[in-house]
Amino acid sequence: MVSSSARRLAAGLITAVSVAYAMVALTYFAQGTFWGLMAVPAILAVVGTHYLNMRAGLRGERPPRFPATLVLQAVATYLPDFLLPGGMSGVTAPLLAGTLLVFLPLGWGGALVGLMMLYEGIALSILVGFGGSVVTFFYVATVPTTGAMIYALVRFVRVTAELEEARAELADAAVLKERLRISRDLHDGLGRSLTAIALKGDLAARLMERDPASARSEVGELVQVAREAAQDVRQVARGYRALSLAGEVNRAIALLESSGVGAQAHLADTPLPRRSEEALAWAVREAVTNVLRHSRATTCTITTSLHDGRLRLEVANDGSAPEAGPAGGGLTGLAERAAQAGGSCAAAPTGAGGFLLAMEVAA
Repeated sequence: MVSSSARRLAAGLITAVSVAYAMVALTYFAQGTFWGLMAVPAILAVVGTHYLNMRAGLRGERPPRFPATLVLQAVATYLPDFLLPGGMSGVTAPLLAGTLLVFLPLGWGGALVGLMMLYEGIALSILVGFGGSVVTFFYVATVPTTGAMIYALVRFVRVTAELEEARAELADAAVLKERLRISRDLHDGLGRSLTAIALKGDLAARLMERDPASARSEVGELVQVAREAAQDVRQVARGYRALSLAGEVNRAIALLESSGVGAQAHLADTPLPRRSEEALAWAVREAVTNVLRHSRATTCTITTSLHDGRLRLEVANDGSAPEAGPAGGGLTGLAERAAQAGGSCAAAPTGAGGFLLAMEVAA
């Protein structure tokens, strides 16, 4: 993964910087074996605590004993200044600056780094004299620059990991969204077709003996509906479901009348955005499917009307079930489609023993 490669790269660079500063600190051996041996444990303490802190920082965590590890690194950085000739914080403070910037809020971390620079400037000026301004400036400048580099490397790794996590979450969301789309389109599309196939099959079976010609006609229409259902499945798989309101209403009227339900349609002649028209077409399909499946309707009317820039669709029938159950997946899908078209959808029994499905969309 990209984040693993970035973490290895950042860890390698930070380790290289730590080793480089440790090698500079080992110049104490040039001043004598005693001072060199005293410098070794101090160097190991600084590098060890820095390693523990950075290892956790690269994972976006804090060390298990934080803030004790931060305090220990600070002590290991500045205590040798009081034990070794010339001190040692000039080459170890930059590592501490990186730790402060990584684990503390930037305001606090920046303020502490500023204090560290002030300390290094004063301490080095005293040790090497004010004539050694170039050396003093060099060591003072390494504190913020090295600290900022370490902070940038750690942030680079964390941002890379966060981007990978976000990309994975977006991919999962896209898969879920596509699954919901397929489920909704199959429910809305195939529901009407399968209901029509069942109704026409039953009608053809009843007509087979007394009216073979009508039975053959019903079987022919059943085959046509089956072909439309197969086409619906292909369109769902391709993600293309272009519907027209007028075409869906015409098919709904034909299906209702062939099932013995008197049907009328009164549509306002108004051009609609594609999303709004498709939402209304799906509403007609779902409503008619429910009429045929769940009601004892003898009449059904489909009307649209325009008010204040919104088109309202009403599909009403006179055969509501005695008790209305909870909203099913079809009505939930219609509500989602209506919301995407800037509108709303509701369905409820009417006082006259009928049932009304209403949807409003932006015109």
